[in-house]
Amino acid sequence: MRTLRWLALAALLASTHALAQVAKVVWHVDFTDPRRLSAMIQNVNNMVTTYEGNLEDFDVHIVFVAGGIRFVTTDPLKGTPFAEDEAYRKARPDLIIRLQQLRTLHNVKLELCEITREGVQLPKDKVIEGVQPVRSGVVRIAELESKGYAYLKVE
Repeated sequence: MRTLRWLALAALLASTHALAQVAKVVWHVDFTDPRRLSAMIQNVNNMVTTYEGNLEDFDVHIVFVAGGIRFVTTDPLKGTPFAEDEAYRKARPDLIIRLQQLRTLHNVKLELCEITREGVQLPKDKVIEGVQPVRSGVVRIAELESKGYAYLKVE
């Protein structure tokens, strides 16, 4: 009788675990405003620390396309539409540290559109550590959405 109870409990726990949902989110960064990125980083941090505090599984991606490329390099991108300005030059060290903390402390995936990188002729070794290349950022976002990821963008 005791064995049956344990088996029933194990089956219940297994089915509950199978039903557990993973929070899946993709953030879209195609803008150049460092204040927007700062706000987004704070939102992502609030999100992942809430999931962690609730012991929930999560998978969060940030996909950088177009103007977002300036946030994943220390290169000034001179001669491109995304060239650094004074506001970004001052904010860049803090923003990069905060992005890296999301990646290293919370396993947030940082992904950069290769079409954008190639378009501004930025060498691969000028992209900050841990940023993964994806061929097309917008295709990557669409792929993630088709897999049930929520789409978010800071305005």
